[in-house]
Amino acid sequence: MGHPMKIPGALLLSLSLSLAFTACEELDFTGMFLSDQTANQRFKQSMEWNRMHPFREISVPSDDYFILSMGDSHSGGTENLDTFINRDRILKATALVMVGDLTTGHAEDYAVFQQHLPPQDTIPSFLLVGNHELYFDGWEQFYSRFGSSTYLFTIKTPAATDLYICLDSGGGTLGSEQMDWLKGILADLRPDYRHCVVFTHNNLFRPRHTVSTNPPVEELHVLVELFTIHRVDLVITGHDHKKDVQWFGNTAYITMDALMDGLSYAGYLQLHFNNGQVDYTFINL
Repeated sequence: MGHPMKIPGALLLSLSLSLAFTACEELDFTGMFLSDQTANQRFKQSMEWNRMHPFREISVPSDDYFILSMGDSHSGGTENLDTFINRDRILKATALVMVGDLTTGHAEDYAVFQQHLPPQDTIPSFLLVGNHELYFDGWEQFYSRFGSSTYLFTIKTPAATDLYICLDSGGGTLGSEQMDWLKGILADLRPDYRHCVVFTHNNLFRPRHTVSTNPPVEELHVLVELFTIHRVDLVITGHDHKKDVQWFGNTAYITMDALMDGLSYAGYLQLHFNNGQVDYTFINL
């Protein structure tokens, strides 16, 4: 991963863009209506799901394991998605994490995407909401098919256990209730785990101009402070479609390439954990 560097200028860029284009959960810049549910309403539904479906605990026989993560497949087309999943079957990853914009929000695209997912009994797959999942009232499709968009999972090795936190930033903000939940998780649970990785759709750092679902500036301040104080190792995101890595303190903020069909740079991310060390590799299709 290299040596961590503080790059406050990248944060300032992100904050300034957030001031210029604040998030809106009712209408995105493109003019397509999002889900009627707010971030708080989606969070409440997710917590109801979590009460009925306990967080997944995965045990692995070695301290050496890896996770594959992707985002922004925008299915529709599934050529790159199938390539990603087939590689996973060969490589035998411990888990898949898909950080949103997996569909266009249309019911028929949800159906196509779900048909191409590997069965959960072959490999655990963890899905997150992106802004495109919320178009055309798509949240109801996501929730009915995949359940919660805010949850945890853990991976236990012979040496230690690692914590993974999945957040819903599809509407541009976590909302007050999800933020309170995150604060409690980091304060109460984080000290019990070796590594902590956060997955969410929206990239907090904006290295280039964008007008879609920018998080509120106050929320960025809170999140970066939380991740620094509680020693979050990695924050894995999509949304921007082009890979980027920014460091703030000892936390790496990683934006992945989109997996969407037709892109010359389409790719995904491999997270590798070996003897207490964390590494990552961008992989192009």
